[in-house]
Amino acid sequence: MDLLKVDSLCKKYDGFTLDNVSFSVEPGTIMGFIGRNGAGKTTTMKAMLNLIGRDGGSVTFEGMDYYAHETECKQDIGFIMGEFNCYTRSKLSKITDVTKRFYRNWDDEAYRKYLKRFGLDENKRVRELSAGMRVKYALALALSHNARLLVLDEPTSGLDPVSRDDLLDVLRGVIEDESRSVLFSTHIISDLEKCADNITYIINGRIYASCDIESFKARYLLVSGDLEALSKAKPHLIGHKENAFGFTGLIKAEDAEKVADCRFAPADLESIMIYVEQEA
Repeated sequence: MDLLKVDSLCKKYDGFTLDNVSFSVEPGTIMGFIGRNGAGKTTTMKAMLNLIGRDGGSVTFEGMDYYAHETECKQDIGFIMGEFNCYTRSKLSKITDVTKRFYRNWDDEAYRKYLKRFGLDENKRVRELSAGMRVKYALALALSHNARLLVLDEPTSGLDPVSRDDLLDVLRGVIEDESRSVLFSTHIISDLEKCADNITYIINGRIYASCDIESFKARYLLVSGDLEALSKAKPHLIGHKENAFGFTGLIKAEDAEKVADCRFAPADLESIMIYVEQEA
């Protein structure tokens, strides 16, 4: 059974529509949620968790209707939306004392472990922390009530490369028992490729793909050639860029045999996004 199932989620704004968004997250997996700025990632997460009203659709968590059992479901969900900017004059210890009262499964031992791992001093005030340390503190709170699902919106964006790598190690550790899962959005595709099992890719409010990463990458090939080859390849290209030596582009793997006099290479996630968005 899926840990999380989002079905036909809709939200309408002037100039933007979240259009029948559907995907699911299995236990013991990390799902990367990708798409360019404004594609609908944050709107999806907020509507999914009922932080904003929705115009249609359903969400099931651990087999329960999320909206009918929201309070109960939130006991098992850890959520971080961007940088932690609440109560900037308060000490971390005070915020923690208030937060832990809301969770029946709060684990002080786990909390202390994450404070030590992230190098956090409870006597400091939020305003004294760097952007990266604020993210780490928010993550320590999210990890300390034994949540079965972590929902993280851009958790690595304020971190240096070493801290990002440490965070990815933490996320990989979270799913080791195969009962918990992570859904996180990111613009840092290299981070996603290091730790995610699956991706959900959203373009202009619609899901473009939702599957395991390797299957998704296998659908495409990078292609290059001279300008003469470009004229023949153009009808089959998803997107391309011209340069002094010819062109580079993206093609569906199934169309490769239709293109002559070109060179092919495996496609990576970042390249796929660049060329797909070029044509979106």
